[in-house]
Amino acid sequence: MGFVRNGDRRLIQLFTGLILYGVSMAFMVESALGLNPWDVLHQGLSKVTGISFGWVVILLGIPILLLWIPLRQKPGFGTIANLVVIGFVVDGALAVLPSGDGIPARVAYLVGGILINGLATGLYIGARMGPGPRDGLMTGIVRRFPRLSIRLVRTTIELLVLGVGILLGGTVGIGTIAYALCIGPLVHVFLPLCTVPETRNLHTSAVD
Repeated sequence: MGFVRNGDRRLIQLFTGLILYGVSMAFMVESALGLNPWDVLHQGLSKVTGISFGWVVILLGIPILLLWIPLRQKPGFGTIANLVVIGFVVDGALAVLPSGDGIPARVAYLVGGILINGLATGLYIGARMGPGPRDGLMTGIVRRFPRLSIRLVRTTIELLVLGVGILLGGTVGIGTIAYALCIGPLVHVFLPLCTVPETRNLHTSAVD
């Protein structure tokens, strides 16, 4: 029974994290104060290719998975769920969220988006069902180079992605800077808190 409860928690936590991640992206878009670095890249690619924002999020995950190969990072169920869920959630959230009218509402969207994003990342990675393509790149680097902290690796990746996104025409703002500086420390805090303990029994290998 303990194993079943643990497995259920992992599944619920995974999808909760993915849904919250998509919502957090929509919050930052509605803030109109600057997108997070990955979404600056997504927007830039959308402008260049004409593909919708949500589909860029989904399709870009595929080539990013190829970067896992030299890191010996293996995809899991959560990785595939990430490819499908987040892009559709962000499009759905954008369709129903009210516009951020006025600076207070826009700032609230921005702060909420950053905080929810950090929590969402901790939730779905901590479910131990496989990180998404982008965060798998982060965890793969940390696993291969254990002296590097999650905070340092995440922040470095975000800044590099931001640069490419700007070159492709993605928009930036104060929210972009705030996200790039805050997301590493937030994940560093939330990931240990949200990680589901590994079950030590005969059934563990059935899902791990």
